[in-house]
Amino acid sequence: MNNIHSDNHNHNNIPPLDIIDLDENNSITADSEIFPAKVKAESSSASNNRKHTADDDPPDNFFIKKILSLNWHIILLLVFILCIILLVYRFSTWGTHTKSDYDPNNVNTEFEIETHDNILPLLIDEDAAPADDGVRTVVAFGNAPFADARGTDENLASLIEELSGAVVYNCSVADSYLAATEPTFSAANDPMDAFTFYWLATLAALDNTRIYEGAFEELGENVPDDAKEAYEILTTLDFNTVDVITIMYDAADYLDGRYIYNPDNYTDIQSFYGNLCAGIDLFQNTYPHIRIIVMSPTYAYAVNEDGEYVSSDLYLYAEHPLSRYSMLLEQGAANYVVSFVDNFYGTVNELNAKEYLADNVHLNTSGRQKVAERFVYALEYYDE
Repeated sequence: MNNIHSDNHNHNNIPPLDIIDLDENNSITADSEIFPAKVKAESSSASNNRKHTADDDPPDNFFIKKILSLNWHIILLLVFILCIILLVYRFSTWGTHTKSDYDPNNVNTEFEIETHDNILPLLIDEDAAPADDGVRTVVAFGNAPFADARGTDENLASLIEELSGAVVYNCSVADSYLAATEPTFSAANDPMDAFTFYWLATLAALDNTRIYEGAFEELGENVPDDAKEAYEILTTLDFNTVDVITIMYDAADYLDGRYIYNPDNYTDIQSFYGNLCAGIDLFQNTYPHIRIIVMSPTYAYAVNEDGEYVSSDLYLYAEHPLSRYSMLLEQGAANYVVSFVDNFYGTVNELNAKEYLADNVHLNTSGRQKVAERFVYALEYYDE
């Protein structure tokens, strides 16, 4: 009955099926023609089943796998050993001192010291200034630095004249101070107050001769010769011909414990700072054409109860060290816009004081020479 069914199909024009010979070489080809998707799947499966070799990897993957194949226990052990070695080295060298080149017995005087110089020009309308007479005229106020060796070539004023060619009028008084002892002049209480800077400024600017009559009378035969000379110069010199005024007092005020500064009165003549400011103010108002150069004291030693020289930065006669006196002069000069020469650090300082001082405070010839050079530096600073 099945045969009959088959015959009926043939009679309906169904094409006969080809019989495939599985033994022939073209079996895969034939199969691929009939079932292409199947052949592709089998090909892919065969490719995946093929053994993978290292040669098939790209270079980067190759090195990564080589590293991952190392024994990490060995690597960790090596790192641990390295840490132990470093710890042992650090502990063995802890606190070990290396040899220094420092020699405690070596004295070096070539240190760089910062000076507080402030060299300023004179700011004035040229039409308001007197006619230039062609001579540079300087008037010097102060005490021992200008007064010592007076009348010789080794005097500070003489050294300045030699170095600069200027004419220097020396109005210094050796035993004077910058700060006055009285708020107003009293010949009976202290006739030497007349020779502080401020009162000498009144003699030059205001022709204040009255107080000097009382001072000379009170002093009698004890009037210092340099005080007489200062008075003579200041009462006869025409200050319209003066170009420069310089002021230099040494450490006398510090050594005497004189009052240094009055915060309630900046021109208190009983103070070191105030006397300077009051004198400058008077000169600037009377003779504005005159350039002013303030010079600080040089370094000086204090003298203790045993007569020994000690540092003036550590030993106080009043409330302040000598360096404070110098700093106040710098401040006063700045307030009045005048030049300042720092002798305390820049000329004779604590490092070289023994070379330039004759005792604890007075300059020797070499010290005066050094101060003269520093003054001329400021004097000629703006020369063309």
